[in-house]
Amino acid sequence: MTDTTAERQKTSGPGRTLIVFYFIMTIAAVFRSVYQAITAFGEAPLAITLSFVAGVIYLVATINLIRTGRTAYRIAFAAITFELVGVVVVGALSLVLPRVFPFDYTVWWGFGLGYLLIPLALPILGLLFLRSQRAVFARTA
Repeated sequence: MTDTTAERQKTSGPGRTLIVFYFIMTIAAVFRSVYQAITAFGEAPLAITLSFVAGVIYLVATINLIRTGRTAYRIAFAAITFELVGVVVVGALSLVLPRVFPFDYTVWWGFGLGYLLIPLALPILGLLFLRSQRAVFARTA
């Protein structure tokens, strides 16, 4: 299988949709956190910082879902796994410690409730996609 064919498999249908959602979440998380850092950083510095980290993780995942090869697979897998752990941990803590993670200041609050739970669903779908495409990534190494 050529690199072009393998890349086409990843960037068509569900793969393309996943990449688009990751790109949208990258823009949403980064711009939201930058805006909040400028206007209200003192109110929730940890939550705002974590939103920025989420944006960076989304960007790393987006780039490596597009790329081919084993290294891209490993980086995407690590980023998406980190994202899932972050969503679950921050989501749980935001419900237990709302003063530390106020609703208006983090993408992962309440498991992504402010984003229609997309931040919770996205890494699960991302890991399932990577699992289904593992051979495609390996063939293009």
